Amino acid sequence: MKNENYHRASHCKYLVQYHIIWCPKFRCDGMDETLKKILSEVCDAYGYIIKALDVMPDHIHIFVDCPVTTAPCDVVRTLKSMSAIQLLKAYPELKRFYARCGKLWSNGYFISSVGHISEATVKKYIEEQKNDTTRIESLS
Repeated sequence: MKNENYHRASHCKYLVQYHIIWCPKFRCDGMDETLKKILSEVCDAYGYIIKALDVMPDHIHIFVDCPVTTAPCDVVRTLKSMSAIQLLKAYPELKRFYARCGKLWSNGYFISSVGHISEATVKKYIEEQKNDTTRIESLS
């Protein structure tokens, strides 16, 4: 593992990255820069590193590098809840509009883990471990 992108913790070396997409309950126009700033602040506070971020009127894409100790669902919950609270503070008119449905973001989301190697590469590596007799002999 010579890649400089990996992080270290007390007993592990890791790289945990997620591509996350979620949608507002209704289209949100004109708040993209504010939302980007809010998401950056939330990520800084929770130790998430933003690799890419795009805010569109009908959905948000974020690619984040996260601590190994944080569950994927917690990453999404934090981003959605903290950003909703801050966005509603920044735009009081949203609070009045969204009072009817009770929430800014829709319930669902998409999350996918992202890595530097493909699924096929990992499968090939594991299969080759079975056939690596030099490795087994060196352990004896």
